[in-house]
Amino acid sequence: MAEIEMADAFAAVCRGGRGSLYAYRVRGLGRGAVVLWIGGEGDEHDQVLALPAADRLQVPVFTTVRQARVYASRRGLRPATSGAGTLELARVEHWLKAPARRRLPSGPVLEAWNFFEDLARGLGEAHRLPQQGAAHNSAYEKLFEGDCATWTPVEQRAVLELMTAGVELWSSCPVIVKPCSPTASDSGRGAPSSSRAGVSLCGGGGGVVGGGWSRLGPVKRLDIGRGDRGCFAR
Repeated sequence: MAEIEMADAFAAVCRGGRGSLYAYRVRGLGRGAVVLWIGGEGDEHDQVLALPAADRLQVPVFTTVRQARVYASRRGLRPATSGAGTLELARVEHWLKAPARRRLPSGPVLEAWNFFEDLARGLGEAHRLPQQGAAHNSAYEKLFEGDCATWTPVEQRAVLELMTAGVELWSSCPVIVKPCSPTASDSGRGAPSSSRAGVSLCGGGGGVVGGGWSRLGPVKRLDIGRGDRGCFAR
């Protein structure tokens, strides 16, 4: 996609009645990157920024928060804060390998739940996550209240299935490593390298380095019955 077309698509997604823009850092065992997150206003849903490329949507990803901010500002938008929230997805992935033996990282699981929903929404791929019902709602409420010890077997299974599907979605979704570059897209599990030696931006063995961040606030589900969970409290 030509740069002017990419800029137009970016503006259309971010300004179409949407709320604030944030940088958000995801640290996974495989893929790690900084993404741009759009907070919905009113009844609008939150979503991770994804831009059209050919016949699919791709997520712009960055090595540092500064890169994400520069990318946005050059297109007429500025993230609402100078830092970025951080999802320690590696802790969730570690737990998923042996959930019966390992302690649940409740904070990262809650944040991952929100992130996966917003990522799927941005990509238009909600079908890649399990359809959520009463078990998910009650499990989320207990997770938010710090009462996961009372999960029923059905609730725990629902969470495990959603986390597994979400990790797969993030690990395999198409990304644009250097937005506006014709050779920048990564359709799934590739591992384009960052400018730092030994660090993999989108696959392999490392997370993202560089750029400071600050917690934007505690995760808060705004309307459990509606299924509208955002990455950050507002």
